[in-house]
Amino acid sequence: MSNLKTFTPLAWRNLWRNPRRTVITLIVVSVGLWSILFFNSFINAWGESGKEAVLKLLIGQGQIHAVGYMDDPSIDRLMSPPGEPLVSALNAPEIEAWATRLQLPGVVVSEYKTLPVNVVGVDPEAERLLSSIPDKVVEGRYLKGVEDDGVVLGLHIAERLKTGLGRRVILMSQSTDGSLSEQSFDVVGLFDADKATEDFYAFTGRRAAQNFVGLNDEIAQIVFTIPEVDMLDPIIADLAATAPDLDVRSWKQISLFLATTDTFMQSFIYIWLGVVFSLMAIGIVNTQLMAVFERTHEFGQLRALGMKPRQVLVLVALESTFLIGFGVLIGIVLAAGTIWTLTDGVDLSAFAEGLEMAQAGQILYPEYDIPGFVVLSLIIWVLGILVALWPARRASKLSPVEAMRHAT
Repeated sequence: MSNLKTFTPLAWRNLWRNPRRTVITLIVVSVGLWSILFFNSFINAWGESGKEAVLKLLIGQGQIHAVGYMDDPSIDRLMSPPGEPLVSALNAPEIEAWATRLQLPGVVVSEYKTLPVNVVGVDPEAERLLSSIPDKVVEGRYLKGVEDDGVVLGLHIAERLKTGLGRRVILMSQSTDGSLSEQSFDVVGLFDADKATEDFYAFTGRRAAQNFVGLNDEIAQIVFTIPEVDMLDPIIADLAATAPDLDVRSWKQISLFLATTDTFMQSFIYIWLGVVFSLMAIGIVNTQLMAVFERTHEFGQLRALGMKPRQVLVLVALESTFLIGFGVLIGIVLAAGTIWTLTDGVDLSAFAEGLEMAQAGQILYPEYDIPGFVVLSLIIWVLGILVALWPARRASKLSPVEAMRHAT
């Protein structure tokens, strides 16, 4: 402790004996950390935007199906509407909204073309609370109720079918007796989403869809959303316990690609951390080695006056600690300031077509990630000090006699 009290002011003064070298190191550390913290915030915003956009279309935070439906989504693998215990669990405060759907594979036929499609019977009122599809209707209207026998198609599939608003199309799907059921539906609305959703989904009222294939009140799935994503696993466990004979899955189990992308987004910042720190390490080691070479005569004098090798190591390490710590503080301020200027969002609408293919939002909202700021800043600080210990160790091992021979 006495060494620290003695060497701390000395180490601070030594930093500014060569202002140019000190400023260069500060720039290397601060810009490197700024890029890490800012990209962490930006990538998180990008990932959350894309994930939210996909989940709000159809997936939700989780779904409940009959066992085997996910492997074979046919009319033979449907389930009854939720009973009282499951309804009570779904109405828990932890669950924001839920809805029942009937989803069956089928085809849609126009005057000019026949295309595959998923026929989805929905409860429009419930869907407005958890799906973004109702807000994406750009022509006509959305469905009015479960009895509504109109159909809402995607813009792209309507174009491929050469049909449009007010025209009639025929939907075909397997009925309960195994025969092919077909019925004409009026196109009451067109929605604008990503091409995959536009091409493979046609929406009608749930009761109308059930009548179409001869069902009573059977459904294919229950979709739910939650406000607190950290509660997803406990909620999934509670629902599975309430309905042990049903298949309860989170969105991570339903959309493996989205889950993989989300994991990669969270890991990418550490890849970037490795790249940036490698470049920073080169700069730190280079400047610190130059400092040791320039001060060889000084270290020889200190050793000749009785300073022990570990004291020289402490002195040089303190200088690096102050230097890198100051750079880290500057980097934090720069990153915080940059994120603050973007609180109104980053408008990427100029790249709308590409973002649609990537199923990402057009406006990103970078936010302060306080745990990320703390953890990543500490990592850079600690790793920077460890890198600087090599030049410090070299300085501590200098022979006083040989060091004194160097010209001042």
